[in-house]
Amino acid sequence: MKSLQAERSLAHHCARPFPQRILLSLLALLVAMIVLSCAIGAVSVPPLRVLAILLGRIGLPLPDAIGPDSVDLQAQAVVWSIRLPRVLLGVCVGAGLALSGVALQGLFRNPLADPGLIGVSSGAAFGAAAVIVLGATVAPGLAGLLGGLTLPAAAFAGGLAVSLLIYRLALRDGMTAMATMLLAGIAINALAGAAIGAFTYLATDQQLRTLTFWNLGSLGNADWPVVKILVPLLALAVLGLARCTRGLNALMLGEAEAGHLGVDTQALKRAVIFWSALAVAGAVAFAGMIGFIGLVTPHIVRLLCGSDHRYVMPGAALLGGSLILAADLLARTVAVPAEIPIGILTALLGAPFFLFLLLRQRSHWSL
Repeated sequence: MKSLQAERSLAHHCARPFPQRILLSLLALLVAMIVLSCAIGAVSVPPLRVLAILLGRIGLPLPDAIGPDSVDLQAQAVVWSIRLPRVLLGVCVGAGLALSGVALQGLFRNPLADPGLIGVSSGAAFGAAAVIVLGATVAPGLAGLLGGLTLPAAAFAGGLAVSLLIYRLALRDGMTAMATMLLAGIAINALAGAAIGAFTYLATDQQLRTLTFWNLGSLGNADWPVVKILVPLLALAVLGLARCTRGLNALMLGEAEAGHLGVDTQALKRAVIFWSALAVAGAVAFAGMIGFIGLVTPHIVRLLCGSDHRYVMPGAALLGGSLILAADLLARTVAVPAEIPIGILTALLGAPFFLFLLLRQRSHWSL
């Protein structure tokens, strides 16, 4: 009974007033960004026409103002076949990175934690670099077997493999030492960076261009088969991390205190690391390296909703998707007909904002 009262008291203390309204506002922002991203581009489609296409495709009745007469075949092809897969990929990538950032910051109890700490990003980059530079020599039949999924599959496998290695290095007598995991992550990330540097040195001009563009991140390879692969992966990760909210709230009091509240801290560590690795590996595999979303988004949501993970996680997923869509919209419209790598824009926008947060809260960082 005391444990339940303590958990309720902690959740009440961590929450801001009316967090549900904040979540509804973030949901409205995401819907608006989806419509704008589908509407704006080389071929402009009015937002009402975008709504007509989307509602018509999912079988919902159309309001008179946006009835079938306002929809033409060209607009349908642009919105449904070209832009919507890219938009959904962006939502999945942003949500996966932001959710992982929330979970890992809660697990490490460190506001500077991000998905790179558990080696997913560096492992994925290593897998991608290896298949770009050595794929035709080492495994010539792999491209024929997987086709366009060769690079994402290698990145996904590399991300999960390096995460598993770092987790095994941190195990001691069946317990996970978070400090050891942090140090192992730094060391393995450095090794992966050195290997990527070697691949970069060995790459041809075409391979170097592919590797550089992938490392900077892009949603340009989005299509419906990619979306159909990534959505189930993200759904699994969301469900897995959603079950960790109670444990992460308790962990804010300290590992020993969380144990007294009935939280199996070792199982919590395994779950957070696994589901975070799955979400980030999927995001990086299909969109490349996109920084700062997993680091900055959780802080913004905590400023709005408080520190209760029941609200921070869905809020971060919604805001992460919106931020990726905003960055992608800029990436494909600022320098038309060229496309700016999305990772450049997230760093340009995210780094100054993070410095602002750092200066504002340097004397009282809190989760």
